[in-house]
Amino acid sequence: MTSQPKSPSDAPAVPPAKRLPSAVVARLTIYLRALNGFVAEAVERVSSEELAEASGVSSATLRKDLSQLGSYGTRGVGYEVDNLLQHLSAALGLTRDWRVAIVGAGNLGRALARYGGFETRGFEVVALLDTDPQLIGNEVGWLRVTDAVNLEAIFRRTRANMAVLALPGSAAQIACDRVVAAGVRSILSFAPAILQVPAGVTLRKVDMATELQILAYHAQRGEAGGQTGENALGEPAEGT
Repeated sequence: MTSQPKSPSDAPAVPPAKRLPSAVVARLTIYLRALNGFVAEAVERVSSEELAEASGVSSATLRKDLSQLGSYGTRGVGYEVDNLLQHLSAALGLTRDWRVAIVGAGNLGRALARYGGFETRGFEVVALLDTDPQLIGNEVGWLRVTDAVNLEAIFRRTRANMAVLALPGSAAQIACDRVVAAGVRSILSFAPAILQVPAGVTLRKVDMATELQILAYHAQRGEAGGQTGENALGEPAEGT
């Protein structure tokens, strides 16, 4: 189970921060996962080398990333696991209640709805919506598929403040517009389409076909004896 501050008053204060590069934010989530692993093993303190190894990055990268949030370690002593975990959780916004609605109850949407890892990372899936009469009313895990015709009312009732779009490209923009109109400002899209959102809305796109194409490119370069580019954490891969 992910360790999270029990209440807003328990969370450490987060200093006014500059905007972090996306690669750094991605690595912070990896550090958080590694720290939760140490918590599960009852480890109270780790060195930067131990945390870096568990995260798959260099210790220099780890120290540089954490220095952008503040100074939480002690030279020669390392980091208090629980303290650093709380600071990273706060920096990533995980001390808030994130209530996720999944729009689209096809194969992907149903798989996402069943995924138990969201809750352990601080995200509660509160709704699963679709327009297909054959899907509406079906139970998926602990959720019941509801009619997306009532999207705005469902978002209000569940207090959803984050949305996942698991839709065909042709339906994604209309659904995205309705989600934004319902007041949601954080959207993750799996739709194979370029979506437009107004200023103030954060849209992240996951395109698995594109990722496979990038993987094929690097695999081809590797087979030809070339370099392998960057790893998933934005660091030069080994051998580059």
